Amino acid sequence: MKHALLLLLACVLISVNGWPNPARMAEADYLLSPRLGITNISLAETQVSADRYHKALALGAGWNRWPLYWDRVETTPGDFEWGNYDRLIADDTAYGLNINVILLGRPAFFADGVRISGLHQPIFSDRTDTPRADKTVNPDNPWANFVYEAVTRYKPGGTLAKEQGWTGDEGIRVWEVWNEPDYLPFWESSILDYARLLKTAYLIIKMVDPQAQVMFGGLLFNSGDNWLARVLAIYENDPFHEEYDWYMDMIAVHSYGYAWRSGWLVLNIEQTLKAYKLKRPIWLNESGADVWDDYPGPTWEADPARRLMRVTEAQQAFFFIQSSAYAWAQGADVVFFHQLFDDCGNQPAGTDFPAHEGELCQGDGLCFGDAFGLYRNQRGSVCFSQHPQPGTARPAAEAFRLVADVFGAGELANPLIQTLDNQAIVISFDRPATQQRLSVLWNLSLDPVTVNLPLGERTAVLYTLGDRTWIMPDDEGLYALDLPAATCDYYPDLQYGEVTAIGGQPFIVVSGLRDKTAEPMLIKPETAPVTSQRTGCTLPDTSAAAGKDLRNPSGLG
Repeated sequence: MKHALLLLLACVLISVNGWPNPARMAEADYLLSPRLGITNISLAETQVSADRYHKALALGAGWNRWPLYWDRVETTPGDFEWGNYDRLIADDTAYGLNINVILLGRPAFFADGVRISGLHQPIFSDRTDTPRADKTVNPDNPWANFVYEAVTRYKPGGTLAKEQGWTGDEGIRVWEVWNEPDYLPFWESSILDYARLLKTAYLIIKMVDPQAQVMFGGLLFNSGDNWLARVLAIYENDPFHEEYDWYMDMIAVHSYGYAWRSGWLVLNIEQTLKAYKLKRPIWLNESGADVWDDYPGPTWEADPARRLMRVTEAQQAFFFIQSSAYAWAQGADVVFFHQLFDDCGNQPAGTDFPAHEGELCQGDGLCFGDAFGLYRNQRGSVCFSQHPQPGTARPAAEAFRLVADVFGAGELANPLIQTLDNQAIVISFDRPATQQRLSVLWNLSLDPVTVNLPLGERTAVLYTLGDRTWIMPDDEGLYALDLPAATCDYYPDLQYGEVTAIGGQPFIVVSGLRDKTAEPMLIKPETAPVTSQRTGCTLPDTSAAAGKDLRNPSGLG
């Protein structure tokens, strides 16, 4: 009933120009977690309904992430059309969301092959790269000019803020420079060119808004090449790199489908920075898994080789809890789920078909698509509009809300990752302010296992998807937790000893904080060799994975 009343309130407070009133919307009682976000809550191409915002806010999200496409605002050289993004930012602001904007795209008239024309021209009109408040941008550097126009318009106190009468911090403060520059479909030019792109954006953004944060574009590490290390090596030879903080305030990574990899990527970035004696906030600002057993996925496909890199709805939910725990334990500041609705996935706008069991796959047309969403598309959506239960939540939405409820606010201290004989994992955090220990544990194997969790409290709370129960320890203060088995997901290239990329259903235990805690342990661990378990998840035809792009792409193309 509370959510229904808030939704009604949101509808009533729409102003005469179609945008919600920020001052009134701020009264809504949402968590707005500072460490959780969802990508593409809103869209530049269409006005987003109050219901769509409500769905994201009710889950606890505090951040939205979306691309600001250069080629969609500078339609002819020097002429900028900001209308769709004005509305988008005003809507996000009205609902209290913080915004992670990606500066992305290149107008065709500024193309120099795969490069951006003028990128290596001096940034400022005095033919230098040295910023100063009274300087103007070099008109021969179109990227610098675009960044200047975008930040001038959308910073707190900028053009849009003045037009809307905003007097506080309303506006954009996190500017991400490109999306997945280490992934060929997004960036075809060189690492040297990306280093120049980032440096130019950093100097312009900081000149226009010194309080802004400039983010190195989210890295996928799809090829194994460490772009951050290579860009830092370029900057090391720049005589001004220390004066301008190595031209970056934050780093982002992206992880799909393999929960362990989310933590590994964060750790990889941290270690790369440490090699240069640097420390920066690290965000996992894209993470998710593509569902096959729900429309618009290939629900009829029984052969795992034909649905490689796709998971069940349940596994998608498990992934988010496991991935978030790994990422935070390795030092991530903010975690995002990709994405709120399926929208069009990576398929062209207008892709649509009824739910079917494979009978529409006889021709050359698309007969299935990407199902990344926490929610299924509504009727009337641009793509995939024919789900039998339009607009309803997948289990991953419940997983997001659970993570927000338990981890969304408060300090997460003393993270610890413990792997038990390659069969179970326990990730714990302390919350000193509330004297609580938060433990996330799940099964890595294909057989049920029991873990003794030594918490020594009289009672603790056990959270699972759809349930919350009080649990009691034995006389020694041990909680015996029966962890459901994992199921095969057939992801390739797992680390040694792992059977699946996504483990079994995770448990979350909230208990009192003790000064000393014993090691968790397995009860009657399985003794079967890992190789026999792995055989149970081997693809019937491993050649189907040959040449496969080992990721679920982000859908920003």
